[in-house]
Amino acid sequence: MDFNKFFQSKTFAAAVFVLAIVILLLLAFKAGMIVGTKKADFSCHWSDNYHRNFGGPKEGFFRGLGDRDFMEANGIVGQIIKIEGGNLVIKGKNNVEKIILVNAETVINRLRGTITLADLKIDDVIVTIGEPNEFGQITAKLIRVLPPTPQIQAPFGNFSVPPPHVF
Repeated sequence: MDFNKFFQSKTFAAAVFVLAIVILLLLAFKAGMIVGTKKADFSCHWSDNYHRNFGGPKEGFFRGLGDRDFMEANGIVGQIIKIEGGNLVIKGKNNVEKIILVNAETVINRLRGTITLADLKIDDVIVTIGEPNEFGQITAKLIRVLPPTPQIQAPFGNFSVPPPHVF
């Protein structure tokens, strides 16, 4: 085979032209991938520093919430073990007993309804939110009675499911 004739043929010129077009297309595709990756890197973390990038207030976006009357995050979840007068004794996590002071401003809820202190029973499981005092007691603002634990019928006997994260 004569290589000189082959390199000067129209077939070789067409093959080189097609190969050059394919290489240019691949380079353009690779350039598009690089640009797309750079854009994705930017937009992926765009919202992480939004407040810094666009000059939010120096005190932060929630600066006006400090003067509102929000409840402190003080409370207990547990089982009522004693009811005496306007006080409840609750056995909480790790068998810690807390005294809950109930007053006229305390809201007591069971499901969707409001109930009174007289409707509470020993062994009810409650969630209490309020304010602690200097004696370690909690003055309740809200008491929520949790529904009783369901009894499950199993082939090997009945058992009850403990409420999640109570004890």
